[in-house]
Amino acid sequence: MTTKPAVAAARATVYGYPRQGPNRELKKAIEGYWKGRVTADALRATAAELRRTNWRELADAGVDEVPTGDFSCYDHVLDATVMVGAIPARHRAAVEADALDGYFAMARGTQEVAPLEMTKWFDTNYHYLVPELGPDTVFTADSAQQVAELKEALALGLNARPVLVGPITYLLLAKPAPGGPADFDPLSLLDRLLPVYAEVLADLRAAGAEWTQLDEPALVQDRTPTELNAAARAYRELGGLTDRPKLLVASYFDRLGDALPVLAKAPVDGLALDFTEAAAANLDALAAVGGLPGKRLVAGVVNGRNIWVNDLEKSLATLGTLLGLADRVDVAASCSLLHVPLDSAPERDIEPQILRWLAFARQKTAEVVTLARALAQGTGGIAAELATNRADLASRANSPLTRDPAVRARAAAVTEADARRSQPYGERAAAQRAHLGLPLLPTTTIGSFPQTGELRTARADLRAGHIDTAGYEQRIKAEIQEVISFQEKTGLDVLVHGEAERNDMVQYFAERLTGYLATQHGWVQSYGTRYVRPPILAGDITRPEPMTVRWTSYAQSLTGRPVKGMLTGPVTMLAWSFVRDDQPLGDTARQVALALRDEVNDLEAEGSSVIQVDEPALRETLPLRAADRPAYLAWATEAFRLSTSGVRPDTQIHTHMCYAEFGDIVQAIDDLDADVISLEAARSHMQVARELAAHGYPREAGPGVYDIHSPRVPSTEEAVELLRAGLKAIPAERLWVNPDCGLKTRAWPETRASLENLVAAARVVRAELPAS
Repeated sequence: MTTKPAVAAARATVYGYPRQGPNRELKKAIEGYWKGRVTADALRATAAELRRTNWRELADAGVDEVPTGDFSCYDHVLDATVMVGAIPARHRAAVEADALDGYFAMARGTQEVAPLEMTKWFDTNYHYLVPELGPDTVFTADSAQQVAELKEALALGLNARPVLVGPITYLLLAKPAPGGPADFDPLSLLDRLLPVYAEVLADLRAAGAEWTQLDEPALVQDRTPTELNAAARAYRELGGLTDRPKLLVASYFDRLGDALPVLAKAPVDGLALDFTEAAAANLDALAAVGGLPGKRLVAGVVNGRNIWVNDLEKSLATLGTLLGLADRVDVAASCSLLHVPLDSAPERDIEPQILRWLAFARQKTAEVVTLARALAQGTGGIAAELATNRADLASRANSPLTRDPAVRARAAAVTEADARRSQPYGERAAAQRAHLGLPLLPTTTIGSFPQTGELRTARADLRAGHIDTAGYEQRIKAEIQEVISFQEKTGLDVLVHGEAERNDMVQYFAERLTGYLATQHGWVQSYGTRYVRPPILAGDITRPEPMTVRWTSYAQSLTGRPVKGMLTGPVTMLAWSFVRDDQPLGDTARQVALALRDEVNDLEAEGSSVIQVDEPALRETLPLRAADRPAYLAWATEAFRLSTSGVRPDTQIHTHMCYAEFGDIVQAIDDLDADVISLEAARSHMQVARELAAHGYPREAGPGVYDIHSPRVPSTEEAVELLRAGLKAIPAERLWVNPDCGLKTRAWPETRASLENLVAAARVVRAELPAS
């Protein structure tokens, strides 16, 4: 295939880039600032240098228009909250006293003031800080950060495009402020917000912006006529401004649907659309509305969320079709490259042949530039790149890593009965109460305990050969002994071994399953300074040997109280990995579920009476469009049940979910048929408990009373109030007491104090219960 050059030379661009730096310099600077070891000026200097490095790297790679405003010291939605002046009342004094400390107080909280709620950014594993808005919210423009970063890029001689969270998405992501009307609709504030955006746009134009990008990913979700009318009004007003840059409205993660004609008709200067597999319908929809005559189209044809090399010829075919649908067509990744690691080149432990299949942010940028060059000049100029790309795609398709006949035969033989417990919940619950003998309001934790510097040093020493395996295991045993001893002294009822041996709740298992690849440098931001290295799910899955049984059994040998076996569920093993794209997700989930089923059965055989299979990603992986959800939930819930249904009735199966909106998946939570579920609830003030009650959820639940993503220690009184609120929704015989999530990221002093207060709160509320 030979593509003729486009009429207007195509440009290459991206919407955002990884923030952390090649060695997570930003994380180290921010955490150093929190600990008082790094000054505010030094932190700002580190951030500025990372921005400059990113821009130069993009420009040197051939990107014609670099993004500004995508960089953040914590979260870009929190940056938007600062930009529009929507500071919650409880944080205003801190922000006025010191803008940087106030910013971090909104993100993390202080001992005196709770942080903003945090939840997942659409269906990704990135977390954003939820804006809190109410009838009394007053917006005030503060474009200082956006203008300063634009000027930094322009001073380097670069063509730069500011990127802002769009006004519709900002309001649709917001929640009613605590203490205000619970039924308040933040979208009702649109007329107050638009003049603030107009002021910011004018400031950016005055600072030299030719284009400004407004991100509206919320419009790829199902939207009501009222919401679509609000979008039309917003862009009619912003597009009609005379003092503004050219406006590029961007959406990503899925198809636009009914919102596409709204944006196509709006008086804006361009649209940026996702044209990867998830949003392939955008192409037909764009043609159906007559394209974008006189406007710019930025085509996201390189997947910004996964790590497989692009099929260049397929992308060129899509771009060729788009050429007649807009005044000019430029090339981009489908979304910000924030969601992938920085560079695959430093990976030394992945076979060179397999490394050819992978494209991280730097490699994706090169793909975007190559496609733009072909679109502008014809495919003759990229003949070598096309030949290499064909070979890389063929190498992956033909690799024996991707297919294991035995795994596929076992998965194909699964029956419906394999995914069902042998007895209904009521009978199981009676057997479990008799077997475990737990009190009302039993206390437990979610699984992990603090990952201390000593533990990280031990793992590093093992990798470096400074200690042998026996020495490393002695350190792990000592840590487990300490964790068990602390829990017994504190009075927790169901204990955990603390996961001292685990580097990450997905990576640990991925390193012990065939079909997965682990990276050494593939860090991706999850929230704030929390970075993870998602493993790569490249082939069929098997479990060569038990993965957790040894350490769980050791912990159980130290105590007479039940110790939970701790596993990560099949959906989360997919969602927090870079999943293979060459077969349906449901097929991959079934393979992982069968491997976990073997582990669950081995834990039970070795004496575990309580086994927790965490599925925090069940909600975040929910398709953004309602029409796509039933099929997903069918295979997702089946995979969980397949993992857990092979145990005896008196073995108690737990699951855990955190930091997501659960109201629209309560039926799916019910369909998991877990005996106990623990959920994040502290920041949302027990909202999930009310949602479970409204659904009639019949099993046991532990809505969290300790927000572990903040360094503050909740008092006994706070936990008591949350438990009392929980009891209004869930009866005492079915209510558990636990933190929101695992304690891996917390330090020991705050962990000890918080759990002591949690146990004390449970005792207070137990004493308030009527005698049976």
